[in-house]
Amino acid sequence: MNIGIVCYPTFGGSGVLATELGKALADKGHNIHFITYQQPVRLSGFHANIFYHEVRVPTYPLFDYPPYETALASTMVDVVLNNNVELLHVHYAIPHASAAYMAKQILAKQGKHIPVITTLHGTDITLVGRDKTYSPVVTFSMEESDALTAVSENLRSETYKNFDIKKDIEVIYNFVDVERFHKKPVDAFKKLVAPNGERILVHASNFRKVKRVGDVVNTFLLINQEMPSKLLLLGDGPERPYAESICRDCTAAENIRFLGKQEQMEDILPIADLFLLTSEYESFGLAALEAMAAEVPVISTNAGGLPEINVDGFCGYMSEVGDILDMSKKAISIIKDDDTLKQFRANALTQALKFDIQNIVPQYEALYKRMI
Repeated sequence: MNIGIVCYPTFGGSGVLATELGKALADKGHNIHFITYQQPVRLSGFHANIFYHEVRVPTYPLFDYPPYETALASTMVDVVLNNNVELLHVHYAIPHASAAYMAKQILAKQGKHIPVITTLHGTDITLVGRDKTYSPVVTFSMEESDALTAVSENLRSETYKNFDIKKDIEVIYNFVDVERFHKKPVDAFKKLVAPNGERILVHASNFRKVKRVGDVVNTFLLINQEMPSKLLLLGDGPERPYAESICRDCTAAENIRFLGKQEQMEDILPIADLFLLTSEYESFGLAALEAMAAEVPVISTNAGGLPEINVDGFCGYMSEVGDILDMSKKAISIIKDDDTLKQFRANALTQALKFDIQNIVPQYEALYKRMI
């Protein structure tokens, strides 16, 4: 099949999932055409049947805000017509679904029928899409998609609750390439971070307000009072200055490192002993799943779709949003001794295998074949 994939090229979960899906489909022999404004961060190396088409947005003095959606729709039309693309799969409703609808209508005028699948990822529905500025267009674009998917049961329910749509939403869970993340930790790297055998805790996100990164830091500070530990913060975003300010004023500042955006998460996660995710809302929690694939237990909030992957008391624990005391106690209960940690590590891998790429990608393939 020739598939067009439209996504954000950044470190967010929707872009990561879309890119990994495209790479997996290419490995199975399909031709994949990525359409976005810059090369996706997870799209590295040469792939014979992966093609990248950049959306160029000309700037004119007339426009205070360059019309990206129009340029995106035009690029979709061009890619479909010139590459025999059979289907467009757009990730994150805003503005990809509405741009795809426009492209579909233009192509129909030229005698070309192109099915559109929209995958909902989270804040496109629970936050941005609910804004009255966007809601009518988002609702219309979802209804006009040939198929709708959501990455969790929770997100499916939230979509029906917040939007007046009748179209069926199929749940196809996010996935992880367990083989890629399940590596032996590099001892030299681990000793560099924790030279005295301290426990290593990790958080990875785009540092938006919904991630509550301040709670990550404050939870770690409580843990650090009880046992020697280090915290690695991966990613970047608007809340990073706030998180850094907390760390500068704390007594454990030397035990906290901000590593910024990291593309090779599979090289970092295996050295961790625990993953912290304190979000106010997660439609799924892809970062947590990647940690589990690296045999890292997870301490998370019980928000959104997180209970669908983080089984409380098995591969980690969950707490109420903002309850840093409870999160710190549960974290210590896992990492306090090697035997307990070893059991939780094994359970984390067992849970991750349920969402392995080999189980999920065929579901997308089956959907594509139905649509085409």
